[in-house]
Amino acid sequence: MRIPYLFALAAVIPFFASCGSGLNILAKSGIYLGGKSTQDFKFTPPSSALIAAAANKPKDKHSMPVYSFSERHRVVRTTAYTCTEKDHIKYGAKNATGTALRYSDRVRSAAADWSFYPVNTVFRVKGMNQLYVIDDYGSALTGTGTVDIYKPTREIMNKWGCRNVEISVVQWGSFKRSVEILRSRTKFAHCRRMLANITRQRPDLSKVAAR
Repeated sequence: MRIPYLFALAAVIPFFASCGSGLNILAKSGIYLGGKSTQDFKFTPPSSALIAAAANKPKDKHSMPVYSFSERHRVVRTTAYTCTEKDHIKYGAKNATGTALRYSDRVRSAAADWSFYPVNTVFRVKGMNQLYVIDDYGSALTGTGTVDIYKPTREIMNKWGCRNVEISVVQWGSFKRSVEILRSRTKFAHCRRMLANITRQRPDLSKVAAR
């Protein structure tokens, strides 16, 4: 898991109820967009053409396709997490960059292996209105293309479960920024692995990793 950020326990406790005080948390029943209510879990299944195109691609341990960075439309396995899970309580409502986890009608946080989706990668889920930003990671995601979507409560997390969705990458994040964050966390095996995978793909960042 991520290394703890330096903040007092007293600052963490208020987040436990909703995991996002001041973050424009939405009602559990749905989101409010432009005068109409839309269910939070409605999405359009991946297109048959995209599924067919992925058939011959290399697969990760979940038998999901591994894409090149030139491919912005992809079928992705998604899971969900929240900040009151046992392995996340010590981080409160913070993500791996040290900022607040987001869950609004416009922007939401997500976690991934940063060698697959570098920090600050922005994407959309087909059929949903929000933008998702990769600002977090987790040890269980390392070596896979799985994206873990942040939810503000366990109820909403469990409702999402595990779903294969179609995403489109709106903007790639920064490998350099990913390396700058990870290089001080190499005592953690998953951080070492992500860092090694990034520098394998981007040898020009080896000097940044070594600083």
